[in-house]
Amino acid sequence: MALTRTDVDPPPKRSGPLSWRVRVALAALFLLAVATVWVTNALLTDRFTETTRNRAELRLALYSGNLLSELRRNAIVPQLLARDPALIGALNSSDFSQSSQRLISYVDEIGAASLMLLDRDARTVAATDRNRLGESHRNAPYFIDALRSNATVFTTLQREAGGYSFTYSRRLDSQGSAIGVIVVEVDLGKFERAWAGISDAVLVTNSEGTIILATEPRWRGLTPTAALQRAPPDSAIERAIQATADWTALPADAYVQGEAVMRIDGRIPFRGWSMTSFTTYSSVREKVNGVLALEIMGFAILAALAFYALSRKTALRMALFQRESAELRALNLALQREIAERERVQETLAVAEQTLAQSSKLAALGEMSAAVSHELNQPLAAMKTYLAGARLLLRRNRPDEALSAFHRIDDLIERMGAITRQLKSYARKGQAEFSPVDMGDALASALSMMEPQLKSRKVRITRILPDTPVRVMGDRMRIEQVMVNLLRNALDATKTVPDPRVDIILAHGETATLTVRDNGHGIEDLEALFEPFYTTKQPGDGVGLGLAISSGIVNDLNGRLIARNAEQGGAVFEMQLPILNEETRAAE
Repeated sequence: MALTRTDVDPPPKRSGPLSWRVRVALAALFLLAVATVWVTNALLTDRFTETTRNRAELRLALYSGNLLSELRRNAIVPQLLARDPALIGALNSSDFSQSSQRLISYVDEIGAASLMLLDRDARTVAATDRNRLGESHRNAPYFIDALRSNATVFTTLQREAGGYSFTYSRRLDSQGSAIGVIVVEVDLGKFERAWAGISDAVLVTNSEGTIILATEPRWRGLTPTAALQRAPPDSAIERAIQATADWTALPADAYVQGEAVMRIDGRIPFRGWSMTSFTTYSSVREKVNGVLALEIMGFAILAALAFYALSRKTALRMALFQRESAELRALNLALQREIAERERVQETLAVAEQTLAQSSKLAALGEMSAAVSHELNQPLAAMKTYLAGARLLLRRNRPDEALSAFHRIDDLIERMGAITRQLKSYARKGQAEFSPVDMGDALASALSMMEPQLKSRKVRITRILPDTPVRVMGDRMRIEQVMVNLLRNALDATKTVPDPRVDIILAHGETATLTVRDNGHGIEDLEALFEPFYTTKQPGDGVGLGLAISSGIVNDLNGRLIARNAEQGGAVFEMQLPILNEETRAAE
């Protein structure tokens, strides 16, 4: 009987040790999950914050580039319209019957907000908005400053209805006296309307720190500090609640409408303007929370499997696991939708980058058209001189010498064709093949090109050349182009000097150095010297592209173009190119 009782007795319970192991495993899993989520949150928050900041900086560069392109595109319009013979003739004859229609035909091509033509009494005599005809602008800064200046004047005025107007104005001259002013209003409000459709807050300040463009209309006319302080009274309470609720939030750069934002500042290279954008941290938080949700989902799956393996006989726990799986699937779908939304945002950013590249190409086309006019001016002037000389020689029955002049004209025509082919290659760099160039021969050709200008002026030219040839690897036509530009600038700089002198020194060592020195009045602004359209010449004598083109050519040839003022007075230009030796020849 005792044996029978032993067989019937149930086995000893092991629930105690099993529960202890389960509790230890769950505790370890919980600590691992907390540590993983904490570390992941810290690392991903920094990473995604930096990514968001980089994208905000890219968008800021895009916005500032578009704004600067619009300003530069409209800056050249007053200079062109100030030379319009139809407008000048209308001001001289007081017949403005066709002037408004002419301005209207221009405004669609230019893309400006409006155009106005003012007479010497500041009265609107022609305008694209006919409602403004007859208005008086005698006290307007764009009229007063334009009459006092020989250049284009930019003016920013605050409207009475709110916002700012931006105008370019320039004086129209006839027979040495001012007869009117052309006014071009730039439409910068379209950028405000475009920025209003994005999540970022954007503002533009002038050199005085005043907001002149902003996605928030109430910010205009204030400083950025004052604009950010104009928040609802309960915004401080809202910020406190948000900071308490979001335990992973980073210290905010600023608060806009009670929401923490990161601030990105950028400089616009135009009259000391600057641009600031405010980007919310919500995108950072969404990305971090998405990764944390995936990690939590992974740990939840591990816990679910553990509970399923240990407690699959319990129906209640099975139902709980099923509900958790359904929630995780819903979260996965939400994460997939969020990933799809981010992909659409990236595609939109790529389209914006392409738009920026297209705007840069359009700006380059305008600069190239002005460059063609500038570079062809010198051969045309030389051809005119040779034609006059050939006509005189034919009258004197000296056909052989006239034939020589025609040969030179043929060379100049060939040079003009080479210049146009060269200017076309600016958009596609690196297609031309370089060859060895003798700097002495190139200098002689450049001086021959400048022969008509040298004969018309009494300028003492001093040349110091080495006994041995100085060779470089490059394009001879482009090198001669740089030499001609430097010689022409030197001749122009000595127009008002009693004893004009130009020294030309060719030396070689580690580099081939061509030095052109004059005894003119020197250079006033060395920093802006090589910028496009910067010139100190009178209107009509140049457009300020010669040195900018020369600097680009020398840079393409792996050289340097340096300018400085001489101690004895005058300006010194040095063109330094890599010397052609055996190692360079082998590398080429």
